[in-house]
Amino acid sequence: MVADVPDNIHPSVLTLIRDINYGRINGSYNIVVSTVSLLKNIINNSEWNTAEELMKLIKENGKVLIDSVPIESSIGSMVRRILKIIREEYISELKHRTEETDPQESLHKILTAGGDQENDYSHSVPSLKSALIEHITEFQVELETCSENITEQASEHIHSNEIIMTLGRSRMVEDFLKKATESRTFEVIVAEGAPFLNGHEMAVNLAKAKIKTTLISDVAIFAMMSRVNKVIIGTHTVMANGGLRSITGCHTVALAAKHYSVPVTVLLPLYKLSPLYLCSYEQDAFNKHVSPTQGVIDGTNSLLMEKIQAYNPVFDYVPPELVTLFVTNTLVITLHTAFNVRQIIPTYFFSFQWRKCTVLHLQIAKRVVPSR
Repeated sequence: MVADVPDNIHPSVLTLIRDINYGRINGSYNIVVSTVSLLKNIINNSEWNTAEELMKLIKENGKVLIDSVPIESSIGSMVRRILKIIREEYISELKHRTEETDPQESLHKILTAGGDQENDYSHSVPSLKSALIEHITEFQVELETCSENITEQASEHIHSNEIIMTLGRSRMVEDFLKKATESRTFEVIVAEGAPFLNGHEMAVNLAKAKIKTTLISDVAIFAMMSRVNKVIIGTHTVMANGGLRSITGCHTVALAAKHYSVPVTVLLPLYKLSPLYLCSYEQDAFNKHVSPTQGVIDGTNSLLMEKIQAYNPVFDYVPPELVTLFVTNTLVITLHTAFNVRQIIPTYFFSFQWRKCTVLHLQIAKRVVPSR
């Protein structure tokens, strides 16, 4: 949880942390929506006079959120995105106010004055709050339509008579396949996704949608891959180098696909994009473990439990070279995955955010992620 919380931290921050840690809010989308709503509430109801004060407030509250729930990198992404919105609106409102103050002022003076003021964000702009609320509301609408925008592209990526393989259950992959079946006839092979076995539910849901579905054990992935035309999976996070933090078993699927030259398509809402790198397979902030009694060891076998130490990781790391295609809500990223992901990050978080990312691997072990 959170220890020694500063006095200026908003009470709803602590409430959100508890809800996430106790499982009352789960899933990347729900966490992202809750985080953005929280930050919008802080902007609307807290006392601040300048953009500089507001950004300091957002950074302080955001840092507590990030440090308390380090595995959910989408929280940090949303904090950075809100900071970007604040900077953009401050610059826009400041320039607009300058033009209204003296319409006869030369372009050179406007740009010079604006540049000096944009650097410190310390000038009061009365219209900033209303502009921020409007912009964040538009961003919330964008988040709501992310899944729909991705599923609308289904017919462009799935063709008739193809055999698709997926792993476990992803709600977005399920909707993507259901959308494709409206205009295509194809077959889906679902790997069960041990030890959590979410693939069983996925297979049932696809079968109900009249999609020809075959459920297989994870040990059969390599044997079945030779029949597959395409792999489609979801992901928890896309790291800055294009690698995936995805459910356990995805690395196995990607390696098998690489062996048989089967393309791997990843459905990626941009809020799952992270400016963080993976610096070690053992870092606490990258993975999380659950009880081995969840699908690995029979909890009633107390003699065995006393003699062994078992690890049950939730996520796999999939290197970027094993990914062929990202389908996002705004564009499709193909080939040279790591390079293209690095091109998107500056536009999503602002360019100087990207320069800071190169040192995050030194700080992530301490679970410290700079907000700027």
